[in-house]
Amino acid sequence: MSAAGLPTRPVSTAPVTEADLAGLPPVVARYLRAMGVLGRPRTWSLRAHVTGRFRRRPDQPWMPCDAWQYNSAVEVARLFRMRLLVARVVPMWGWDTYRAGSGRMLGKVVGLVTVADGSGPEFDAGELVTWLNDAVLLAPAMLLDARTRWEPAGGDGFRVSVTDAGRTVSAEVLLDGEGRPRDFRTDDRWADLPGGPVRAPWSTPVRGWTVVDGRPRMTGGAAVWHLPDGEYTYAEMDLVDLVLDVPPGR
Repeated sequence: MSAAGLPTRPVSTAPVTEADLAGLPPVVARYLRAMGVLGRPRTWSLRAHVTGRFRRRPDQPWMPCDAWQYNSAVEVARLFRMRLLVARVVPMWGWDTYRAGSGRMLGKVVGLVTVADGSGPEFDAGELVTWLNDAVLLAPAMLLDARTRWEPAGGDGFRVSVTDAGRTVSAEVLLDGEGRPRDFRTDDRWADLPGGPVRAPWSTPVRGWTVVDGRPRMTGGAAVWHLPDGEYTYAEMDLVDLVLDVPPGR
């Protein structure tokens, strides 16, 4: 997973003002204020570290995991690396990437034996909507540009879409009483099932929130497939570290 060639600085350092929120649906402006974007520069990158557990199928055991990621908003990109312990002994590495409009999912046992390798339109859309998920939950100021569209969805939620490389994905975001996300739901992902990729609703319910450096930060959450035969939670994660506005490779 290489960050080579990704932008190393923001386009602008101007802070977000009330004028930037004017014209947005009131529920969206409420969310952005609650997330502490006002008075701060637009976020142009993030680096995160999460820990937790992961499973590949509903009938398979949970595996401990560590994951690290780097997201860019100057060039829409997401580089995600996960380390799993199969049977708590054998290391397996997974890479999810989105760069230049292309998504890919790759998994290798002990870094050598390929056990998963997916690419194509389904992965392009899936990785882009995962980038959108990260921005909504971790760095909403990434979305304050022309590629993002917003619309209200009831009193406690909104729909958001992002366009990159000619492709548009969207999601519904549900807010808690403080205006922070409590769930993110989309139909623009494909579950990697034994018979092949299947388009299915996907959600990432948030476990809770804390405050770091004066703005909300999620403590953790889950990733859930909503399949015809029932819900399937395949990841439960804690957010260990989050750094905003950092160059790639640091």
